[in-house]
Amino acid sequence: MHSNSQKRYSWIQPGRDYYDRDMHESKQFFSNGPFIENRLSNGLRVYSNHVPYVDSITIGIWINAGSREDPAGMGGLAHFLEHAVFKGTRSRDYAAVARCIEQVGGYIDAYTTKENTCIYIRCLKEHKAVAFDLLADLVCNPVFPEDEIEKEKEVVIEEIHGINDAPEELIFDQFDDLAFPRHPLGPSILGTEQSIENISTEALHTFMRQHYVAQNMFITSAGNISHEEVMLNAEKCFSGLSSNEKQFGDRRTFREKDYTAFLTRQKKQLYQAQLLYGRAVVRDDRFFYSLLLLNTILGGGMSSILNIELREKSALAYNAYSSLTLFEDATLLNVYAGTDPENTGQTLAIIQDALKAETLSRISGAELLAAKNKFRSGLIMEMEKMTHRMSKAARDIFYFGRPVELEEKLSDIDHVTNDDLEQAATYLQMNTDASTLIYEPEEGE
Repeated sequence: MHSNSQKRYSWIQPGRDYYDRDMHESKQFFSNGPFIENRLSNGLRVYSNHVPYVDSITIGIWINAGSREDPAGMGGLAHFLEHAVFKGTRSRDYAAVARCIEQVGGYIDAYTTKENTCIYIRCLKEHKAVAFDLLADLVCNPVFPEDEIEKEKEVVIEEIHGINDAPEELIFDQFDDLAFPRHPLGPSILGTEQSIENISTEALHTFMRQHYVAQNMFITSAGNISHEEVMLNAEKCFSGLSSNEKQFGDRRTFREKDYTAFLTRQKKQLYQAQLLYGRAVVRDDRFFYSLLLLNTILGGGMSSILNIELREKSALAYNAYSSLTLFEDATLLNVYAGTDPENTGQTLAIIQDALKAETLSRISGAELLAAKNKFRSGLIMEMEKMTHRMSKAARDIFYFGRPVELEEKLSDIDHVTNDDLEQAATYLQMNTDASTLIYEPEEGE
């Protein structure tokens, strides 16, 4: 099961129309109508997108709770719960859970982010009843057998060890911990060995009673299944889901003072230096799509600024890229590079220069158009995959309160200008100081 943070994106400006002569036909084909929204009798929201030209369906149940909601002293609880529901229900043991969908050729997986949790199934359309029944069983009827929970603790601890052995992953976790030292966005999604040991079955049940309730969850479905079929199966299987209101306050809002800039160097058992540079700011939708496009220009592919400057021109790094993490109320831009320990200073200087507003102001119209085409093509090609279609809609719902249609996303990208990029970069630099985390080889490595 996945545990890495998932990036969420898609900002809209309602009311814009977008028509592209070369892409209009393909956009209509892949858009194939909007997601339809409805509610079950217990209040659970359901969003479905009927795609008749495929033979599969992907169904996900989403919970608006992630590691950001972990109780004090039990970091990693939300992620552990995602594992724990697979260990048995009132009608299935852990082996039956796995066999249930796999014996008909389906696929089940789950992941936790800092803000939400997803369990989803992909299968052929004729197995929709099995998929709905299994998903509902996991979130409505888990029993958390003591012996299985204790074994799963060891599994998650090994997952933590795996991250600790992978410096390119670990550096992102530690960057967040240093950047948000007093905020729930800081700690690792996985928790620590000690916090995992602190988790009890009582804590799991309490977390479920608080967060796994109809008002705090929704279903997204994409593939060859009609909305009527989705509603019938969802009502049949999820009617037992609790409709109690959440019993906790709103998650703590991110403020500028919740981010702390830093410059940290650490010795690690490795041969190549790992460098992560970044900034965090309060969410501001004026710059949302500009930042998405900025991220593409910086680190999206072989023609990106970072690849050209750090790899092709300077031969300083084999692997260099940027990432944009869009939380509910904060935005985090990171740039990663692996380089020779003697070249960290030069590498960092190139990264800093690439992010300057004056550097971005020199991007040509052709370069901007190429970046837009790259981003637009990525959005359209992702629509071919039902799992991506289902998850993209969910991220929109979490962030904007509704699925955002492909045409609206393409329209916003089309309207980004060089001035918008420059203003977005200026916003980052004027509102926050940069942070840098560097892993260096220990002496003798």
